[in-house]
Amino acid sequence: MKDTILLVGHGSRDAHGNQEIEQFAQNWRQQHPDWCIDVCFIEFADVLLDEGFDKAAIDSQRVIVIPLILNAAGHVKMEIPAHLQKARQRHPQVEFILARHLGANETLLKLLKQSLSQVMASLYMPDPKTTGVIVLGRGSSDKVANGELAKLARWLWEETDHELVDIAFTGITYPRLEQAVQRQVRLGMTQIAVLPYYLYTGTLINRIHQQIECLRQQYPTLRIGLGQYLGFADEIYAMLDDKVGYLTENTSSQMLECDGCQYRQFAEEHGAGHHHEHDHT
Repeated sequence: MKDTILLVGHGSRDAHGNQEIEQFAQNWRQQHPDWCIDVCFIEFADVLLDEGFDKAAIDSQRVIVIPLILNAAGHVKMEIPAHLQKARQRHPQVEFILARHLGANETLLKLLKQSLSQVMASLYMPDPKTTGVIVLGRGSSDKVANGELAKLARWLWEETDHELVDIAFTGITYPRLEQAVQRQVRLGMTQIAVLPYYLYTGTLINRIHQQIECLRQQYPTLRIGLGQYLGFADEIYAMLDDKVGYLTENTSSQMLECDGCQYRQFAEEHGAGHHHEHDHT
C-alpha cells in the first residue's frame, strides 16, 4: 500500500500544453524517485478526473490531489471537489486529500519579478518610470480568481520602480490586453512589459503571441517585451514539495475558499456545476 500524488492540470486543446504538464510531472518524479506521481486533467486530454482518481486509487492507501492551477475559479471550487466526492464513494477504502491550488503568494510574486527582469533586459534596461507593466491572466467569471491577479499586480508595483502596473485578461472579463496597452500609451509609457500569468503553453499562449505582434504593428514606436510563462521554474516544484510535506503530516485537506459556503451546498444539492465560462488553453 502506498501514497499516490495526483497532479490535476487544466488540459488544453493544444497537445503541447498537455505534454508540458506530463513533462513537468516526469521532472518531479526524477526529483523524488520514491514517490508515486500520477497526472490527470479537467478537460481536453486523455485522462480526465474520474479516470485519474480511479487509477490513483489502485493499490493506494492515500491519494493526495494537487490542482496544478494558479487561481481558484469554478474548476477548483466546484468541479474537482464534486468529482472527488464521487471518487470517495467509489473507493471508500482510500483516503483522498485535496490540496489548495497554487494561489497568489510570495513565490509567484518572485517569479513575476524574475520574468519582469528578463523582459527589461531584452529591452536593454529602459527607465522603469517610463516602462509600463501588464500582468496578463486567463480571466474568469469568478471575481475572487480575478482578484488574485490584481493582488499580485499590486505587490509587484510595491516592490519595483515601475509607476504603472496594470492587469489584463485573455477572455471572459476586462480589461483585455489591447485596452490595457492603449491606456498605458495614453499615460506616456514608451515601453511595455507584458507578463503572462500562465503555467504552461496552450492556445491562449499562442493567441498572446499573435496579439503582441499585432500591437507592435499598431504602435511601431512602442517597444513591447513579452515574458515567459512560469511552469518549469524550480520554485514551482518547491511549492509542490511543501504541499506534499504538509499534507502527509496533516491528514486532512487544506480548506478551500468555498468549503462550507451556502452557494456550493446549493449547487451540489440542485445539480448545478461548472459552466465552463472561460477561454481555454
